[in-house]
Amino acid sequence: MKTTYRMLGLAVLMAFTTACSDDNDGDDKITIQAHDQNQMMTVMHDMMAEMETMKVTQDPDIDYATMMKMHHMGAIEMAELELKSGSNSEMKAMAQAIIDAQQKEIATLDSFLASATPTTMNMEFHMKMMEGMERMEKQSDLQIINGSIDQDFATLMIGHHQSATEMAQMQLLMGKSAQLKTLSTMIIEEQNKEIAAFQAFLLANRSK
Repeated sequence: MKTTYRMLGLAVLMAFTTACSDDNDGDDKITIQAHDQNQMMTVMHDMMAEMETMKVTQDPDIDYATMMKMHHMGAIEMAELELKSGSNSEMKAMAQAIIDAQQKEIATLDSFLASATPTTMNMEFHMKMMEGMERMEKQSDLQIINGSIDQDFATLMIGHHQSATEMAQMQLLMGKSAQLKTLSTMIIEEQNKEIAAFQAFLLANRSK
């Protein structure tokens, strides 16, 4: 199925590139890099593969905390790659902010998981989380990436953050832990702000 998504993504990218070329009489060109050759995309794929193997309890709070920890670790790895190989000072500052914030949030998740035991079985929550993972995977495979660490970081982090806010919203709806609800609310607020910042950066720095 992943191969099908990637073939579809390639078709979309080719059509998009052709349309842009026609609209601009060949003056503007968008560089595209194959996903399998892109470091940032590799981190995304590895994170999703790990999330697919997580042990499921069907307790909304425990499964949310476990999945969000993996999700945060993927974001930190992407941010570390930006710090190592990126060149834009704004993106580097955002990467460091993400690392600092999400390491603290992982500590909160670890604290919760250390003493949590399953008390509820909610199959609806589990199904919605799986649906969210599938959407994230499809969306990442349809992304246009060009090999620029700064731009690829911003592009992929938008989808990554959108997935995290969806997960947090589900915890607010179906979870019971007050500690996690506080964390979920903060994740939604902070990551929506970061999504807006990434979008503004990409609009101001579109490749020609």
